[in-house]
Amino acid sequence: MIDFWSALMSTIDGALMQATALTAWEGVAVVLAAAYLILAMKGSIWCWFAAFASTAIYTALFWKVSLLMESVLNVYYMAMAFYGFRQWSKGKGDDSGIEVISWSLRRHILLILTTASISVVVGYLMATYTQASYAYLDAATTCFAVMTTYLVAKKVLENWLYWVVIDFVSIYLYLQKGLMLTSLLFILYVAMAIGGYFLWRTAMRDQRIALAQ
Repeated sequence: MIDFWSALMSTIDGALMQATALTAWEGVAVVLAAAYLILAMKGSIWCWFAAFASTAIYTALFWKVSLLMESVLNVYYMAMAFYGFRQWSKGKGDDSGIEVISWSLRRHILLILTTASISVVVGYLMATYTQASYAYLDAATTCFAVMTTYLVAKKVLENWLYWVVIDFVSIYLYLQKGLMLTSLLFILYVAMAIGGYFLWRTAMRDQRIALAQ
């Protein structure tokens, strides 16, 4: 019995030490990620600079806690920060970037079915050949986030609706891995994604009114 309690306390102490080490860098990443989202909601091209710095930190953090696909996803995010900046640079000459667009329901259904199929295959490979935790959920959030980040770079309005679903699943994953600050950030992300949708929808409506005049 004494050995059990000794082992339990040792496990708890180890977890606390690991959490403390993660928290400092996680805190910096959270601040930068929040800055990215706020700037993206406003349609500011400067969001991509915050995105690059934040995802560089998260790449290392997720690798450390064995969320392998999340780590790979953040490498992709770093590349997309460059792509997004270049895309939005083609805009009106200020920091608002290109104009907001909307895709048809049929196009979104095809996109969802394709991405879901890919995520099942990736999840199977991860579950079979790696030590990844929550392989299928990890793969699903990764594949859909890859697709949705491309929609952000293209300024497709509906990207925010995808993020709401992705963020809810991500909250569960991060809570299971003890990334408490990131979990709280993603709760905020859900609310901000909803706000981002309405802001971009208003911007798109204003664009159409301006073109009609």
